[in-house]
Amino acid sequence: MQTSSNSKQPPWVWLLAGVGLIVLGVAAWLTLPKMVAQEEASAIPVEVNFPAPDLHFTTLDGDTIALSDYRGQVVLLNNWATWCPPCRDEMPTLEAYYQAHADQGFVLIAAAAHEYPFEIKDFLEKENLQLSFIIAPDPQEAAMQAFHQTRLPASYVIDRDGTVRLMWVGAISRRYLEKYVTPLLEK
Repeated sequence: MQTSSNSKQPPWVWLLAGVGLIVLGVAAWLTLPKMVAQEEASAIPVEVNFPAPDLHFTTLDGDTIALSDYRGQVVLLNNWATWCPPCRDEMPTLEAYYQAHADQGFVLIAAAAHEYPFEIKDFLEKENLQLSFIIAPDPQEAAMQAFHQTRLPASYVIDRDGTVRLMWVGAISRRYLEKYVTPLLEK
C-alpha cells in the first residue's frame, strides 16, 4: 500500500492556521463592540390603531392633566420608572427629540409607574437631569393598566385625532423616533 507524501501536513502548518484563527478572533472581539456602540440600540415600534384611553395625571409640578387635553397634538406617552436602567438611559434621547420637535405640536408625557413625586425628584436631582417634558407620577400604574402593559419602558404615540398609532416596548432611539414619529408630526 502506497501513501501520498502530501497527505500529512507538517506541524508548522497547523500552528500557523491556529495562530491565524486566534488573530481573527481577537480582531473581531476588538471591532464588534465599536460597531455595536455606533448603532444606537432601540426597540422597533409596532403599528396599532385604537382610541387612546382616558387617562388623567397630576404632574410633577402639581398640574392636573388628561390625555384628551392634547387633542390636536401628537403625544408620546412613555411608561418608565426611576429604577429601570433602559428607562433611565432613554431619558436624554427623549429630551433631545422633545426639544427638537415641541414647536411642531409634539407633547411628551413620562408616566412614572409606581413612583411618587419625591422619588422622581430625588432621581432627577441625583442624576442631574433637566427634563422639560411633562413628568407624571403614576403610583397606581394607571397608564400601564390602561394599555395592558407589564414591561418597562413602554411608549405609545397618539396622533392628533386621539388614536394610538405606535407602540414601543423597550428603549427608543433617536433614529427611530425620527423615522416613525416625525412623519406623524408632518401631517
